[in-house]
Amino acid sequence: MLQAEPGDLLLILSGDDAMKTRKQLSELRLEMGRQLGLRDPKKFSCLWVIDFPMYEWSDEEQRLMAMHHPFTSPKPEDIPLLDTDPAAVRANAYDMVINGVEVGGGSIRIHDAQLQEKIFEILGFTPEQAQTKFGFLMNAFKYGAPPHGGLAYGLDRFVSLFAGLDSIRDCIAFPKNNQGRDVMLGAPGVIDPIQLDELMLDVRKQNK
Repeated sequence: MLQAEPGDLLLILSGDDAMKTRKQLSELRLEMGRQLGLRDPKKFSCLWVIDFPMYEWSDEEQRLMAMHHPFTSPKPEDIPLLDTDPAAVRANAYDMVINGVEVGGGSIRIHDAQLQEKIFEILGFTPEQAQTKFGFLMNAFKYGAPPHGGLAYGLDRFVSLFAGLDSIRDCIAFPKNNQGRDVMLGAPGVIDPIQLDELMLDVRKQNK
């Protein structure tokens, strides 16, 4: 039960896509916090986000997709679920969050060839496809890759938080606009035919 009292405001969203609905709820929560003066940019609250799902369902492709990337290791205790309920498997991944903003993320990588083959199988790759796309990695495992992982921080996100900015575009040297264009370099732009020939690419305009 929500245990609402007189004067409380309840905002409920629903939709077929759970992830999109959660994103909308997040944005709504942040906006209400801003309007009600509940967000203090001078106060920094940090937390770690763990236990991410290993997979997410793609309605477009009708299959499970890697939530992080296909080389993320599952939680050791969830490995048996790969054969029975892969959608319930948790990834051994983690994000560092400050004031609701992701400032760093990473994961423990798979270092076992058999486990990596199982992950590729769940993602819909045939052994031949996995070898063609990721053979370099599978072959490297034969030499005994050690357990490894990492964490990458976004320094521009730290700067935006400490400066009280709402967007990292305000504190990076060459920001892209919300259409993904680099207004300083004019990218994306037309590629010289010589460069296309070097890369053996054939670009054709589609008639609309």
